Amino acid sequence: MLRIGGLISGGGRTAVNLAERLRSDAIDASIEIVIAHRADVPGVARCRAAGLHVAITDGPGSVADQLDALLQAHRVELVCLCGYLRKFRVAPLWSGRTINIHPALLPDFGGPGMYGDRVHAAVLRAGVSESGCTVHSVDEDYDCGQILLQRRCPVVPGDSSASLAARVFAEECRALPEVVARIASGVISFPMQQVSA
Repeated sequence: MLRIGGLISGGGRTAVNLAERLRSDAIDASIEIVIAHRADVPGVARCRAAGLHVAITDGPGSVADQLDALLQAHRVELVCLCGYLRKFRVAPLWSGRTINIHPALLPDFGGPGMYGDRVHAAVLRAGVSESGCTVHSVDEDYDCGQILLQRRCPVVPGDSSASLAARVFAEECRALPEVVARIASGVISFPMQQVSA
């Protein structure tokens, strides 16, 4: 059983969806802990209501050290950034063992400051005909790790950031569990290759 730690900064929908898909699709993995950087993050209540164990990094010491300690205490093997908007210290403990889901088709529309509605607004400004999501391995540079899976969806006339976000999130709900299933089954093996910019 692949032991997962999920990091959240927002509503927690990605972590809850992943947990539900692990159960419904009989994926050989489990979310051992969800970690938020503040107690008032909306996803804390959502994840707890879904039966997930949630911890908050509000103790003494650096957030990075607290994350390492919590993840190690729960014997986490794979870290999933489930809408985590802070810089995560990958090396040395989590190199090749951390993945992220990004709400656009990398390498476009990625990098520092590109998250949430900012990404969808940039896609709409660019006038492209499709968007989607990218699951990638995580290194020390934003959105530069190896692309593990992409799912695509159309950008339609009249789209707003919200309508495009909903369409992209539907693809995210399929993409992240698929990658976790590949990792759990050994199709994708540790350490995942890192590709820097």
